[in-house]
Amino acid sequence: MIPLYSALGLLCLATSVAAQSSTVPAVPDPSPLTLKISTASGTRNKTAPLLHGLFFEDINHSGDGGLYAELIRNRAFQGSDVTLGQKKGFSGDRIIDSENKEVPWGPTLTAWKSIGGALLSLDTLNPLSDALGTVLRVDIPTDATGEVGILNEGWWGMDVQVQPYDASFFIKPSQPLYNKKVTKINLSLRSALNNDTFATQSIAIDKPLSTYNYTQFSTVITPNKAAPNSNNTFAITFDAAEAKGNTFFISLVSLFPPTYKGRKNGLRKDLAEHLAAMKPKFLRFPGGNNMEGLSIDTRWQWKKTIGPLINRPGRPADWSYYNSDGLGFLEYLEWCEDMEIEPLLTIYAGYSLDLTNKQPANTVPKDELQFYIDEAIEQLEYAMGDVNTPWGAIRAAHGHPKPFNIKYVEIGNEDWFSDSYYWRFPAFLDALKKVHPNITYIASQATESSPANRNTTIPPGAMWDLHHYETPQFFKDRFNFFDNWQEISGYKGVQIFVGEYSVLSRDRVGGVDWSNSEGRFKYPTMVAAIGEAIFALAMERNPGVVTLSSYAPLFQNFNGYQWTPDFIGFTADPNATVLSTSYYQQQMFSLYHGAETLPVQNTVGDFNPVWWHASISTDNRIWIKLINAADKAAPVTLQLDKKISRVNGTILGHEDEYGFNYIGNATAISPKKFTLDAKKAVKGQSLQYSVPGTSIVVLEIV
Repeated sequence: MIPLYSALGLLCLATSVAAQSSTVPAVPDPSPLTLKISTASGTRNKTAPLLHGLFFEDINHSGDGGLYAELIRNRAFQGSDVTLGQKKGFSGDRIIDSENKEVPWGPTLTAWKSIGGALLSLDTLNPLSDALGTVLRVDIPTDATGEVGILNEGWWGMDVQVQPYDASFFIKPSQPLYNKKVTKINLSLRSALNNDTFATQSIAIDKPLSTYNYTQFSTVITPNKAAPNSNNTFAITFDAAEAKGNTFFISLVSLFPPTYKGRKNGLRKDLAEHLAAMKPKFLRFPGGNNMEGLSIDTRWQWKKTIGPLINRPGRPADWSYYNSDGLGFLEYLEWCEDMEIEPLLTIYAGYSLDLTNKQPANTVPKDELQFYIDEAIEQLEYAMGDVNTPWGAIRAAHGHPKPFNIKYVEIGNEDWFSDSYYWRFPAFLDALKKVHPNITYIASQATESSPANRNTTIPPGAMWDLHHYETPQFFKDRFNFFDNWQEISGYKGVQIFVGEYSVLSRDRVGGVDWSNSEGRFKYPTMVAAIGEAIFALAMERNPGVVTLSSYAPLFQNFNGYQWTPDFIGFTADPNATVLSTSYYQQQMFSLYHGAETLPVQNTVGDFNPVWWHASISTDNRIWIKLINAADKAAPVTLQLDKKISRVNGTILGHEDEYGFNYIGNATAISPKKFTLDAKKAVKGQSLQYSVPGTSIVVLEIV
């Protein structure tokens, strides 16, 4: 993903700024269109079976505070947020503000509050582990009365339902102050607005706590009623009569609701189910810029994201907030396993971004590159090696003895920002192919403009990851981009992965305004979905060229984000989740994706304002996708070579091309199913249909 604050965003792709018109073409009025569709065997081509998938990186609190189901914010005091910007008189970007005013990215008490006068501070003298060196110090006043302790506000609240929550925490008393009188610790879920308590669970302390080692307590807490909203907190408290005068060190406080597929340390169930409902075919992870890091040392290091949470230090990530890395390498692989989708792993390839936002940024020297190549080989062994391999044995010890099967590996991310990919890519490719010759490898730069001023050599059988954040008109203009692309570009035998794409803004002369964000959408609109659908049709009708694609970004926490527009918006309240127009368009295209393409001949009319594509399923259902970018209905005649018995349809449309879904009106633009009256619309092998204005339609013909 292109850094939001990037001055170099203008060189996203060479094609993004090429051939820009001095005016934005008007959408023409529809004219009659006749499409002749052949279903005869011998005229079909296999579709790309994995075309529609997912791309995930932790941006917009899509991981921590989002899909990663942990409800406790700042659970282990790993780090904090920063604000990036510029300072007059100095070159490049820098940190201009931070939660920790003394140490940017440093630990803070964010989201933690005192109960009953407890004094909260950070402590580094009593680390929980080598990875988690800062803990919460809780000093209980000597004159405390009633209830005393701490509470956590969650990620802008937390949802409380009548369901079991897995709670745990580590605690150690200060030895010289410990009076050994505490007989229980109380955990509770309570309202942040009033005195309502929805659940309380007591943990009995039947012997003195160790003052040498931390003790971990785990329990299940089940509310007896649901909270009316998400303004709720989680509390750990003591009876002040027992605890007064004591000091306790606490860390790695965790609270998990039921997760997707019941995975321990897993995914937020409702958000994961929205993804699964799309029937995606693959997941690209872990990024994105967030994989590269803002320095080589702060790259996403997979070895630091596996194993017990107590051994995961987290990292200052690329999107201005600290990552806990609770959602780590194994969790990504299990996500793929649980959704029955292909993992597409992006590996670090020796290039990192920089706070200054200057490009090219941080490149590993040639004579140091082997370490990172070996790291990638070990990463694949952790995922794919059997239990007799060193890293496969470690994976088994982490609870997953069965190896995963990775068929796709991307080498780097958006390496058109670098001036070194032309030599880093072949170094990684050659080494990886020797160990894993059957993996399909993907290059992150090919023909884009770059500081190196040269294209990357990609061998036949490999792929190119293409990224486009554009206007609707851009995608309309490039409807034919993939036609004969391999021959035109000189990349024979190379296929394309459209790894990141979306409509970013209104149509405007010059395309997307990367400098001032003029016309940028806050939410995906109907016209955005239409532009993306047209580009998706361009991919679908070229299955020999484009085999994988994914929208970006995937998620947006409405309370803390860095990028708009986004696929799915959410808060702590599942009832406030918004599935965008882009989500529904992608879902329709994924669900109605045939096994073979059907040739379509336009005997009357041409593309624009209507675009189309046809495919057929293994059980002979014909799916015809029709996109009408005009605001008026478009008459279409479909002529098949077989009798039409029944026609069902699904439509996504809105009278306002700038209409969008939002909290309180989340289904304003959502797919509607319909059935055509065959007596009126069908005559033998011919079908008459008027495609409504500003709509995306899938007809199912049997």
